[in-house]
Amino acid sequence: MNRVEGHDKVTGRARYAVEYPAGDVAYACPVQSEIAKGRVTAIDSADAAAMPGVLAVLSSDDPPDLAEDADPELRLFRGREVAYRGQFVAAVVADTYENARAAARAVRVTYAAEEHDVLLRADHPELYRPDKVNPGFPADTEKGDVAAGIAGAAVTVDVTYRTPVLHNNPMEPHAALAAWDGGDLTVHDSTQGAAADRDTIARTLGLPPGRVRVVSRHVGGGFGSKGTTRPHAILAALAARAAGRPVKVALTRQQLFDVTGYRTPTIQRLRLGCDAGGRLTAIEHEVREQSSTLVEFAEQAAVPARTMYATPALRTAHRLVRLDVATPSWMRAPGECPGMYALESAMDELAAAAGIDPVELRVLNEPDAEPAGGLPFSSRNLVACLREGARRFGWDRRDPAPGVRREGRWLVGTGVAASTYPAKRRPSQATATAEDGKFVVRIAAADIGTGARTALTAIAAATLGVPAARVRVELGDSDLPAAPLAGGSMGLASWGSAVVRACEELLRDGRHGTADTTAEIQAGGGYATHAFGAQFAEVRVDPATGETRVPRLLGVFAVGRVIDPDLARSQFVGGMTMGLGMALMEESVTDEEFGGFTNHDLAQYHVPACADVPDVRAYWIDEDDPHLNPMGAKGIGEIGIVGTAAAIGNAVHHATGLRVRDLPITPAKLLAGF
Repeated sequence: MNRVEGHDKVTGRARYAVEYPAGDVAYACPVQSEIAKGRVTAIDSADAAAMPGVLAVLSSDDPPDLAEDADPELRLFRGREVAYRGQFVAAVVADTYENARAAARAVRVTYAAEEHDVLLRADHPELYRPDKVNPGFPADTEKGDVAAGIAGAAVTVDVTYRTPVLHNNPMEPHAALAAWDGGDLTVHDSTQGAAADRDTIARTLGLPPGRVRVVSRHVGGGFGSKGTTRPHAILAALAARAAGRPVKVALTRQQLFDVTGYRTPTIQRLRLGCDAGGRLTAIEHEVREQSSTLVEFAEQAAVPARTMYATPALRTAHRLVRLDVATPSWMRAPGECPGMYALESAMDELAAAAGIDPVELRVLNEPDAEPAGGLPFSSRNLVACLREGARRFGWDRRDPAPGVRREGRWLVGTGVAASTYPAKRRPSQATATAEDGKFVVRIAAADIGTGARTALTAIAAATLGVPAARVRVELGDSDLPAAPLAGGSMGLASWGSAVVRACEELLRDGRHGTADTTAEIQAGGGYATHAFGAQFAEVRVDPATGETRVPRLLGVFAVGRVIDPDLARSQFVGGMTMGLGMALMEESVTDEEFGGFTNHDLAQYHVPACADVPDVRAYWIDEDDPHLNPMGAKGIGEIGIVGTAAAIGNAVHHATGLRVRDLPITPAKLLAGF
């Protein structure tokens, strides 16, 4: 079936956050800190307040009433301390966006700057072990004797990989429209979860959740950056209260780099050992990463090593340093994406050192149960993905020797990497109602461009036994039955479970069905539930210029039951394309002297264009997993990115004989090795 909202999107009738109409609307523009650490000593807003159309100036000169226990990133203008460059220190509200922006430039802020520290280093003296890593895993785990496993191995590798700061950059910028009606607040926000956004906004403003409504019918992408409430939404609410009228806030592309999160840089050390036959004797994965001084956020980059391969000795560890930077957050496949880049690159290096085919090395070390925890897998099928991918890609024709194949001016190589991502679900509620011969399903889910409306329509129609045209799904409103956010590849599994149960109840009742899956989910467990996949890449490298091209990417995935093949393929291909950007282009460069990022727009932060991805193919195997949810489905939004960067990096080594261990793989880095 086609996307049910497709016609509205291509005709422009689908409204995004700041496109909703509002009478007598005003606009707010933030003033951002120009230092990375220190204190605001004075704010001179007299000139700004006198400019045409200005309605209010917000700053710490008149701090708003916000909850003391609110997220420090959201307690706008409550204090004068500056924690990172780009932090909101004031804002101007005016009758037009142009007037607000001009007046914001007229606000004069004086600072007492302090020496700042914005760079992650492997030997940073303030690195520490956090109590947990996102979303609640232990920071460190250990099984067996890693030192003995390495010492007794026939082949070992001891390598360090680095990944840079990466930014999510959704097509729709973070934006909000806030309007007060007495003591009630409505916010049209660009968010991945209306219910969670409502709760955070209410808590920050000191309001009962019932006094706040968040509407988010359509979202132009997020990749995790809209998974938590961002300062723009709080600013819109404060500005609307100050101006006495609805206020719109739309962040610029440059501002997105400052206040909407990013993927933390990582420094990852891998030590692997195997016997002469290629069986692993030990895995050690240590990660160093950063957070802000405001909030502790520790990405779980070493966690996937706890899932992947059979080994008698396994140690994973995370170390964190709090710097004078904005807080990192979720970006597509947090943890698995950078962590599997390092692990799968190290596995490729081990295969080369042992003289074993990289596919076969992974097959040899297939575990019977989850290596770290010992739980049985509900389903796994990584080997099937590797075998099917190798067949479709033509892996059997591969010469393992690196740096020997040429086609004209190009060196040609191929690489492989495995992928994994947890298959989880969270409690969700839904209703299903028979209305005038049709069926209406209501749930506070979010469609961030993935096709959630369409998939939920298909799930409801299949459960009810009616054509999809007779089903309408309402979502994207916190007033609807509560649902978790779109993130962690668990949206459809969570929402779909509630939709199935509500529709089943409707069939029994005849007119109305309600569902709450909390008890069902709490009664489950006993299995390790993960999606798996295998990524294959062909690259071409020009040794004269260092230019790298990727003519072919191919992925095969095991993700339970695929609800909609077109939507699934779109997500896989999108994830793989994003992984290509991670491998070759994407990097936010930290400004050591001033803080912030030097390349904070899409002219300098490069993402793949159509010409960069001429042939990306995604396939999946039939997988029946009865232990997941009523649909038997695993999430697919994130696993596509997970193995791609490693597959491309491994292919670059195969093409050139050069191993670049710090992303992205740029021409300059390759030319330095030729």
